[in-house]
Amino acid sequence: MTIKSTPNQTPRIYRVRNITQQEEERILDFLQGAVYLWCKDRPADWFGLRDFMGGANKNWHGTALQGLYDRHAVTMSPADSSRRAAIDGGRLLKRVLHADAREFEARKGYRTAEYRMLP
Repeated sequence: MTIKSTPNQTPRIYRVRNITQQEEERILDFLQGAVYLWCKDRPADWFGLRDFMGGANKNWHGTALQGLYDRHAVTMSPADSSRRAAIDGGRLLKRVLHADAREFEARKGYRTAEYRMLP
């Protein structure tokens, strides 16, 4: 499946609620930068939001992504806030890829979506 719309298939792009337009734009810009760096350095490799927000990158303090966690932390446990922030981040990543001039292939990875740039 590609991320771009085709005559027979339009990908579902969900909105993230309860963030300001400015916060959303900062997050989209942050993710776009991450995608550009990934595609420049590893053009044939699969990636997912986990590569940008997880593992060694799980401390979002001081980044545009912190707002995704903070908006859930008001009413949820830290674990649930992280999980919901990851879902929101994945939705925003999909929007970034859909708007990108390049085309990306998608597949279902382990519990997450994975993407790679098409040649």
